[in-house]
Formats: sequence, structure tokens, C-alpha cells
Amino acid sequence: MTSAATGRRRLMGAGLGAVAAALAGCSGRSGPVPRLRLATGPRGGPYHAFGRALAQAAGDGGGGRLEILPLATAASVDNLRRLDEGSADLALSMADVAEDAALGRAPFTRRAPVTALARVYVNYTHLLVPAAGPVRSLTDLAGRPVAAGADGSGVQVLAGRVLGAAGLSTGPAPAGERQLGLAESAAALRSGAVDAAFWSGGVPTTALTALAAELPLRFLPLDGYADALRERYGPVYTAVTLPAGAYGLTAPVGTIGVGNYLLAREDVAASAAGELLRVLFDRRRDLLREVTAGVRLEPRFAISTGAVPLHPGAAAYYRSVYG
Repeated sequence: MTSAATGRRRLMGAGLGAVAAALAGCSGRSGPVPRLRLATGPRGGPYHAFGRALAQAAGDGGGGRLEILPLATAASVDNLRRLDEGSADLALSMADVAEDAALGRAPFTRRAPVTALARVYVNYTHLLVPAAGPVRSLTDLAGRPVAAGADGSGVQVLAGRVLGAAGLSTGPAPAGERQLGLAESAAALRSGAVDAAFWSGGVPTTALTALAAELPLRFLPLDGYADALRERYGPVYTAVTLPAGAYGLTAPVGTIGVGNYLLAREDVAASAAGELLRVLFDRRRDLLREVTAGVRLEPRFAISTGAVPLHPGAAAYYRSVYG
């Protein structure tokens, strides 16, 4: 058993009485309603849509016990930096970036005061190229311009690691990497300004479904690089499959999966963390519809947060669910 798993079990054990009591008294609290700033992602993107939906759900079903303020950001890396500096209380992040922050690993220079509330859903790595073009494998991208995620995003981190695993890194800008978000990447691919684009998100991603209707696409297999990424960065990366039917695919395509975490600063009150998770699980079907299809969020799945420790309020919530 890993030290992270051992610590998680201890945190969820008998020593949680005081935290559980705080959660139990949440419904009868008096005083100001907690107002938590949630760092999401760019406007129009899946993180921002999820954050807005979560804020709405907290307002509709929270009984006045919690207020969530979604903040538009550049996504994962930017979000973790905001948590660290205290300009956000909550954040969404890809799991690899969250673990980098928790461990003080690049692109971060020190450990951030970050804890996990839940592993919410899995991102699928998309590497798409025009179907009529010459690129048929990752290594064919050598020397070609590639849209590889916006600056400050988790996509940018993952794309750089995948390109590095294929031996295409040449320094800070691997393989002609262009720092473009999802909408800009789709536009650049459509116009021919780039030969390929990376994206990490749910399946299907609406913007890519729309692009595939205009421009026949090929999705390149990446699952062969999963072991190399796991060996270097840990088990946060897994081999997954883009299913046949998505984006008009006639056959499945193997790729790399990475979880998404809902995170909190260590100093967020246990009662607020527990209330947020109650809303999340009560409204999970509606919330996940905003970002990906066919996902089931269950507590035993949600506590799998790797090197990122569970917030004490989250541990108390899950313990109450397990009985």
C-alpha cells in the first residue's frame, strides 16, 4: 500500500469524529454563508461549464448553506497557482497537474496547499489531424506545427509530455508547439495553420464533434505511450479508448486517460467541503452532462486522488456514505 493510500485510510478512520460532528451540524449553522471562489477554465470550455452548473446547483439545492463563485481561468496550471496564492478556494484540475502541485514538481517550484474533494471524471487525450493529410502517427509530427493547449492549461502539460515520450521535444517548444486553446486549435486546424491539435476532455467534446462535421478527421493512437508516461510520472496516466461512433470514428482508437479532480485549499472549512460534496453527488447526473457522456460518479471512484490528500471534510463525507 502506498503512503498516500495509507494516509487516506487513516484520515477516513476513527479520528474523524470532530470533523463529522461539524458536518452534522452544518444544516443548523448560523452566521454568514460560505462563499467559495471556484477556479474553472476558459469561458465556453467544459471546466467553466461544469463550474457554472455546480454553482447553480449549490444555489438551487444548498438551502442557503453555500455559495459558489465560478472564476474563468486558463485552466489547470493557472488554477493550482490561484489556490496556492489564495485567490481561489476551490479548483478544477487534471490529475497530473494536481499531483505536480501537491508534490512541488515542475511546472511548480514548491508544494502547494492543495487537497482533493473528488475525482470527478476522466479526460480522454485527443490528437487529431485532417484525415486527408500526411500525418498518420505521432512521430510524423516532427518539425510540424502543433496546437498543444493554451498557456496555463493541463492540455499544454500533457501534450508536452506526450511529445517528449515520442522523442519530439526540442526544448521549451516541442515539435513546433503552438499555445492555443480548444476553439483556437479547431480554427487553426480548419485553416491549415497547424497540422495537428491536442485536446484532453470528455467524449464526445462538442467542439470536436462540430469540427468533424466540417472537416474529416483522423484521431491518432497514443496508448502506446501510456507506459512511458506512467514510468516517469506515476499511475495518473492510463490507457483508454475513444469509442467507435464518437466523432464519426468507424473503429475504436487507443489513447491516454487522465482524471479530473475537484480541489480545495487546506483551509476551506470542513462543513463547507461536506456541503459541496452533498450537492455534487445529489446532482451528479446533471453536472456531468455538462462535460462528458456516460459517466457514473460514485464515492468509491471519487476518493481515488493519488498523491493529492483528501480534505478532512471530504474524508468525513465519504465515511458517512460508507456507513
